[in-house]
Amino acid sequence: MKKIDGKVSVIMPAHNEAPMIKENVILTEKTLKKFNTDFEIVLIDDGSSDDTWGRIKELAEEFPNIKATRNMQNFGKGRALKKGFRFAKGDYIVFLDSDIDLHPAQLDTFFDIMQLDNVDIVIGSKRHPNSVLNYPLQRRVVSTIYFFLIKVMFGLPIRDTQTGLKLFKRQVLEKVFPKIVVKAFAFDLEILVNAHRLGYKIAEAPVRIDMRRQFSRIRFKDMFNTGIDTLAIFYRMYFTRLYR
Repeated sequence: MKKIDGKVSVIMPAHNEAPMIKENVILTEKTLKKFNTDFEIVLIDDGSSDDTWGRIKELAEEFPNIKATRNMQNFGKGRALKKGFRFAKGDYIVFLDSDIDLHPAQLDTFFDIMQLDNVDIVIGSKRHPNSVLNYPLQRRVVSTIYFFLIKVMFGLPIRDTQTGLKLFKRQVLEKVFPKIVVKAFAFDLEILVNAHRLGYKIAEAPVRIDMRRQFSRIRFKDMFNTGIDTLAIFYRMYFTRLYR
């Protein structure tokens, strides 16, 4: 990886991740150190009912480059990421799921793509031909259906919006976040739709997904609400002036 000119902020939302959060964050911290760049990790406990917040506080006390904040209620991943961004000081912003199904070492490739292709956003894509996937069939089917739906509705020049590893130049989120309404799973889509509308360049990167949980935590209710949010984004994009 070429030298990163600026600070990197990794935002990691967590909900009921107490058993693994310390191990996963320490792994992330050690991985980022190998990049030989200035970085910080911003942890957000999104209304967990277990001891996630207690363990996040311990991490912030142990590591000077880790920040901790929390939502008292579980508002959703989108709102947690927006809150984390308010604490982030980096020139580059990374979204990373705290379950580490996507290993943070993959950011090496993300930064290379951003620099070599001169783009503003690099997103992990399950549909990239070089991706290696180890996750449930149910998730694969849902992902494929959602991809075709998004392609028809928005015409985005990408094949995946929901993979939980993304890299942004800071100015992208400064422009886009004030327009963001969605709080949960369609949050990623709303960011990318608005970034694309504003002319920011988006590239996809291959990912390796090693899902460690035996069962997906995404429920039918989550999929239904994502569908409703997606329709709402479509309405706001083409029938209102909110995004303009």
